[in-house]
Amino acid sequence: MPSDLENLQPNSVWSHFATLCAIPRSSLHEAALREHLIAWAQVRGIVAVVDDAGNLILRKSASLGCEAMPGVILQGHLDMVCQVNAGTQHDFERDAINAVVRDGWVVAEGTTLGADNGIGVALALAALEEPGLRHPPLEVLLTVNEESGMDGARGLVAGTLQGKTLINLDTEEWGHFYLGCAGGVDVQVHHDCAQEDMPPDFVILRFDVSGLRGGHSGIDIHLGRGNAIKLLAEALRDLSAHTDVRLIELNGGTARNAIPREAFAVCALPAAAVSGIDIWVEHRLAAWRERFAQADANVSFRYELDEMPLGKAVHQAERDRMLAFLDVAANGVLHMSDDCPGVVDTSDNLGVVSLAQGAFRATFKVRSLQDGRADALADKIVYRAGSYGLRAWKDGAYPGWTPNPSSDLLALCQQVYTAQFGQPASLQVIHAGLECGLLAASHPQLDMISFGPDICGAHAPGEKVEIESVGHCWILLKAVLQALATQ
Repeated sequence: MPSDLENLQPNSVWSHFATLCAIPRSSLHEAALREHLIAWAQVRGIVAVVDDAGNLILRKSASLGCEAMPGVILQGHLDMVCQVNAGTQHDFERDAINAVVRDGWVVAEGTTLGADNGIGVALALAALEEPGLRHPPLEVLLTVNEESGMDGARGLVAGTLQGKTLINLDTEEWGHFYLGCAGGVDVQVHHDCAQEDMPPDFVILRFDVSGLRGGHSGIDIHLGRGNAIKLLAEALRDLSAHTDVRLIELNGGTARNAIPREAFAVCALPAAAVSGIDIWVEHRLAAWRERFAQADANVSFRYELDEMPLGKAVHQAERDRMLAFLDVAANGVLHMSDDCPGVVDTSDNLGVVSLAQGAFRATFKVRSLQDGRADALADKIVYRAGSYGLRAWKDGAYPGWTPNPSSDLLALCQQVYTAQFGQPASLQVIHAGLECGLLAASHPQLDMISFGPDICGAHAPGEKVEIESVGHCWILLKAVLQALATQ
């Protein structure tokens, strides 16, 4: 265990989290971690099953005298969002996460930490081996590829799970029980651009937008943070209105479910126009810093000359419609919930854009508490892309999780929480995609709830989890399992 984590309590939870930090587990690359956990389970007499979707299901018999109790499922996902700051060297397929303790939090500097959902997985694994813990038949469902498509939950076959209640450990605000979440759908936009040779009297420049905070495209979308792709498109569209800009490359964002923190473009301009670029960049940056003074005060905009040889750029008409589409496409909060005050109902995030050798690609993440609204917004983005001559389609839809305030599990959890902490937990609906909606579709008998510790900055470098709240989650989880064993 890393020295910063080895003295943290509860030790069993942090020991498992340290293992998750040590074994790379980006989406679609969870096999090494899964094999490690299978070996860990076999040594302890815990049944380990891998289904056709690649999910790992761990089963432990009930405590003596609890065999007739309905089974309980603890659920989380193995993969993590992999984000790294420019200038930080980290290979998410090989390198361990550098987790350090600072001011009561465990944090990763320069990369994501993977507390989403590594802490949830660690809590479930610790419950499986906790000595003396009285519990009903226990299943732990650890899904794969949650962050980039929910493929594990999507591929779970009906009837796979034996339990009747499910505790999802994938929310990020201690003191709250979550009983509903947004559904979502992706929109893919593709276009193969016509290209043309650049004039010989042009020079090549690279423009960079950076310094933005980014964050989770669901739970942080209402904070008004800047989207680096949108800002860069806005800037280049303005520049092209004043001088002849030839667009060569464009790249921004790394995940559809993370607000883009950085974006860059490689362009060619007439040599005579370069002398005025300093003033234009300064003016644009000043305007952004005024606009984002509260939400993203560290936004940066810079340029540098690039010595790459003159070659081909996209045709100017292609440039104009691509930049116009990126500039006007919906992004951010579209509708607040009428039923849940202060909760976002519908939003979308322009998460990833690339343009290289004429091939343009963009991905949007659409979310809504109402599946019909998510579908309607995605249709509008598809239509808007088509109006600019770009090919677009919907992909990877998943349902939301409809709240059930009359849940027996919720009532029991509230009783336990109040007994342990002296006051009831608040109830929340989250504007993010938990796997509960898909699990309810394949296993409609499940009574579900979700809770977790305080996690800040999920899906962005600098992600951190509060140590004290992890301890609270552990106390609550053990108490709930013991209460379910005595019903």
